[in-house]
Amino acid sequence: MVWAIGGADAQPGRVHQQIAQLWSEENPDTPIRIEVLPEDADGQREQHALELQAEGSGFDVLGVDVIWTGEYSENGWVESLEDVRADIEAVTLPGPFNSATWGDELWAAPYNSNAGFLYYRTDLVDEPPTTWEELCEVGAEVGAEEGIAGFVAQGAQYEGFVVNWLEYYWSTGADLFNEDESAVTFDVDAAVEVTEWMNDSLGDCFAPGFNTAQEEEARNEFQAGNAVFMRNWPYAYGQIQDDEGSPANGNFDIAPLPTFTGTGTISALGGFNNAVSAYSNNTEAATDFVVWAATDPEVQTLLAEESLPPTMASVYDDLAGDPVMSLLGEVLADSLPRPPSPAWNEISVEMQRALFPAYNGDADAQSAAESVREYLESTIQ
Repeated sequence: MVWAIGGADAQPGRVHQQIAQLWSEENPDTPIRIEVLPEDADGQREQHALELQAEGSGFDVLGVDVIWTGEYSENGWVESLEDVRADIEAVTLPGPFNSATWGDELWAAPYNSNAGFLYYRTDLVDEPPTTWEELCEVGAEVGAEEGIAGFVAQGAQYEGFVVNWLEYYWSTGADLFNEDESAVTFDVDAAVEVTEWMNDSLGDCFAPGFNTAQEEEARNEFQAGNAVFMRNWPYAYGQIQDDEGSPANGNFDIAPLPTFTGTGTISALGGFNNAVSAYSNNTEAATDFVVWAATDPEVQTLLAEESLPPTMASVYDDLAGDPVMSLLGEVLADSLPRPPSPAWNEISVEMQRALFPAYNGDADAQSAAESVREYLESTIQ
């Protein structure tokens, strides 16, 4: 079988490969290998789409970003998992489980969850900031003193930019749609405020190259000691901690992301679910694999040990003393999913098209925000 999944943890030696090896050792008649997809989500979805639109059987198991469930099920690309729903639902956290459903039907098996953290240098900053404005004020001041950048994050034009922008936007108290997505609630004024704040931060607290950085570029900069603060996913914690040559090693901690209101925290819900391709020639074995990866304590503990948040509730009880897992328990409760619309990919592309040039100062923020609102309204008409 072939498991098509991307990201840094799909690379040789990383945890997805360890889990594939564990399955193959336990199931020698149905071994599985990883087809390593690009690190960025857009590239992964493109590779999936090329294979599935051609009805190809090259991929048996699909590593599906939590936001793709509606689109994949509507396109007929994945098998229903309703027959194994009870086994998965019994052990899985509610948020990740809901991310694997569409139209009240289970289309994927939760694998790993995710939420954004604020990483900060404890040798340079006494306390983490509670507002985004404070982060930039402190980051710019301390960064100038140390000759490093204030803040690194995901500012390139791709899905990760939309995730980061939404975390800023949500932290003003605004949202895109009402609860059942029947009406647009997009707040143009809040969107303008956020976009203009990002533009003001370029060349100040935002690191050089901020608008070309994805997850790994940001991690590399922070790990190399070139930034005071970083927004990234939990996976970066273990890599920095294991790098004895890093200036950040032993000199960093994690905290909930700031907000614009100064209260609480907001993070986008991320992570991967595993789905069975509708064109697989190994449907039964592929289904066994995705259920095993969602419900086996050894698999889910391996993910936690590599700082990838598991979806199995009992693992968090076993690792309550782990700093990453402990903070995740706090952050995941306040995380928000991107709208699970089958049109999310088109919405994301439109948000990138309108907002990316505006935060770079190449377009008007007011016009960009109004354009996003008009597009959102077109998706529900």
